[in-house]
Amino acid sequence: MNSKLERKHNWIKMLIVDDEPIICAGLRHTIDWDELGIQVVGEAYDGAEALRLVEEHEVDVVLSDIRMEGMDGLKLAERLKEQFPEVRVVMISGYEDFEYARQAIRLGVSDYLLKPVEIEELTRVVEKIVKDLQAETKDGGVQEAKLWLSNMARHGIAYGKEAPPSLRGVQFRVLITQLDRFVERFGERPPERYREIQDKWIQTLHTELSHPFLRAVSVFDHENLLVTLIMSDIRLDRTTWDGLLEQALPELGEGGLYCAASEPYDDLEETAKHCAEANGLLPYHVVEDKVLLLPEYRESVEQGRNLPAFDAAEMAKSLLAAMFKQDHEEVTSRVERMFGFFRKEVFLPGDILLAVEELSALLRQRLRKSGMTELDYGHKANPDLNLYNSYASLEALVREEMQELLRQIDRHGIDKSYWIIEKAKKYMDEHYRTDLKASEVAGWLKITPSYFSYIFKQSTGKGFTEYMNEMRMEQAKALLATTHDKVFEVADKVGYKEYKYFVSVFKSYTGMTPKEYRGLSATRDTGSQRN
Repeated sequence: MNSKLERKHNWIKMLIVDDEPIICAGLRHTIDWDELGIQVVGEAYDGAEALRLVEEHEVDVVLSDIRMEGMDGLKLAERLKEQFPEVRVVMISGYEDFEYARQAIRLGVSDYLLKPVEIEELTRVVEKIVKDLQAETKDGGVQEAKLWLSNMARHGIAYGKEAPPSLRGVQFRVLITQLDRFVERFGERPPERYREIQDKWIQTLHTELSHPFLRAVSVFDHENLLVTLIMSDIRLDRTTWDGLLEQALPELGEGGLYCAASEPYDDLEETAKHCAEANGLLPYHVVEDKVLLLPEYRESVEQGRNLPAFDAAEMAKSLLAAMFKQDHEEVTSRVERMFGFFRKEVFLPGDILLAVEELSALLRQRLRKSGMTELDYGHKANPDLNLYNSYASLEALVREEMQELLRQIDRHGIDKSYWIIEKAKKYMDEHYRTDLKASEVAGWLKITPSYFSYIFKQSTGKGFTEYMNEMRMEQAKALLATTHDKVFEVADKVGYKEYKYFVSVFKSYTGMTPKEYRGLSATRDTGSQRN
């Protein structure tokens, strides 16, 4: 009896999760879990209950359905990855959907099975997990070391748990490696193929860093972010450290990897700080495609980087002009020029996201003002920069978004009068100095004067004469304040041939005569100079 209790204490603990109790019971009793060295500690009927039981029973493996009421299997896997990253998850689904599999693998799910589940296949999957967990337990606390490193990388100093004894050493360094151009190269890879890439990734890195006095522990904090803690049994100077890393560069670069390295340090309690340090270096890879990113490279880039303002308003204006004309080539060209600017001025991926987010907000705002309220163009979530980790992938994403916007404008249609009035405004702005008439503009547009007057009032809320007077008055105010032209000369320059009519319109618009306005402007300027 005591022997059995001792053996059971070392068993792998498993939780079964499904919102149908009959399914839970079937999974529990169909397989002889005892024979596999597994103790089924309970059943949960939704994700929230599963999280509670995982913590209560210190569960090692979760066998879960993907579709459940409330918190579903994918959300459960996401929460487990955040709170209990050491727990293995096997997902079961009746939905043969590639995207479910991709999401599950990205969340660190150990395997993904389709209903109806074959008992032999499920047994093989669970047996492999049991062997892996048992091997890790025997292998000097590797799993404990990975868990500690994962929590330090993800939660930082707040984690606060003492490092396991296996992470011994006199000096340490954090490396964070990432696959370059991830979306372009691996975005369509099947999940099982990508797992092979990750295995080779770790093997390559550990092989290249193999030295008698060095050891390494690696853990994926993201599907494209491998955190590695290097432990040295001897003290190395910085030059030697960097030399060891540079020796690994050819193999890393050939595999499409690049590496960010923290400063060497002596105290394991500083690991969280150095994880953040190395992670902050990764965006600088886009500048020159360097394979090895060291702290001083960031400093050198920042010294020569003076980020200019991005004119999102002007870009939105030019993009919309091309979109309303359904000019796909011009839209693409505008996006290319925008990214040419980003490259030239050394915008990092995070800087680009801020600029594009401002541009998207302006596009949505101006489209609403254009009367396109039915357009399905809400704000999209920012892309994951661990996946979109190159200028090219971000440019392709923005180009795709702009083309989708073009398609929607074409699909929903736009009031043709909007584009007619935009052309009219431009023509009026160029000819306001002449005695321009509404019939003249209508003739240039090749529409009838009555139709032009109607759509102009509908679009601007003002009649043609009122709009022209306001435009001319603003120009007149500027000339009176900044030139010594006589009033009749100002009147002529802004399109009024009759001096008295100009004075009358100006007074009704500003509440004062042109001479009074000039005197007030001069007084203001004198006061400003004294201050």
